[in-house]
Amino acid sequence: MFFYVAKLGWFVVQPLVAILLLAALGLIVIWLGRRRFGQFLVVLALVVLAVFSLSPLGLVMTAALEDRFPRPQLPERVAGIVVLGGAFDTRIARTRGQAELNDAADRVTEALILSRRYPEAKVIFSGGDASILAEDVPETLSARNFFLGAGLEPGRLILDGKARDTFENAVYARELAEPKPGETWLLITSAFHMPRAVGCFRQAGFEVLPYPVDYRTPAGAEMLRPSTTSIRNLEKVHFAIREYLGLLAYRLKGRTDALFPAPKAGEGTPIPEGSGSPASGTAD
Repeated sequence: MFFYVAKLGWFVVQPLVAILLLAALGLIVIWLGRRRFGQFLVVLALVVLAVFSLSPLGLVMTAALEDRFPRPQLPERVAGIVVLGGAFDTRIARTRGQAELNDAADRVTEALILSRRYPEAKVIFSGGDASILAEDVPETLSARNFFLGAGLEPGRLILDGKARDTFENAVYARELAEPKPGETWLLITSAFHMPRAVGCFRQAGFEVLPYPVDYRTPAGAEMLRPSTTSIRNLEKVHFAIREYLGLLAYRLKGRTDALFPAPKAGEGTPIPEGSGSPASGTAD
């Protein structure tokens, strides 16, 4: 039930839909004779749209999520790599019969690079069918083609096609990994999604080393310079609001161990700025 409520609820409160609903409400109020209040609602909708589309608000909101877990120095040995779904467009895969990467492609490309650095490590890809309005195909079908096509040995790849959300990612990944004391398992997901993901894995009893990828914001003063393409600014607000609402809902539901999970004391050492790494994320 939580899965369906979350999906349907987000459709209504996502920024662009909420702005359109606010503007529509204003027009209805005007039609009902309350002209001044209706005009206020329409103007408010336009102002919110302008702020979301033209300001660095989305960059600031997203950066707070992305900077929560710095990328750590990698250990000498890794037992396995857990990759969360979200890197493949399943609708294209279903209708065109081929795997297609999306903006979160770093999740699988970075995992592939790390799998070559750690040739003994298992690779768990967790991503099922998260659609609700139409039956879709699980991401695992695309993931299998991608990893095996790139040369990963079939015996190292473990696929979880049941998980529909982040908490289920954590639960099913733990069942498949069966982690032993002293083992290090890397968790790969988009940097803005890492706080919620880590909170879910901790709640599921699966201690992982967070390895964020797919950065969407630049560092330093550049963070305050919005994109000249307004839709990219609006997109960042969209994903940031979804993630903050996800953190709140998951905490209230007991799916995470904290409202805004943070690194534990001594959990990994951040890579020094400018030092580079075997698998580096990208920023836009």
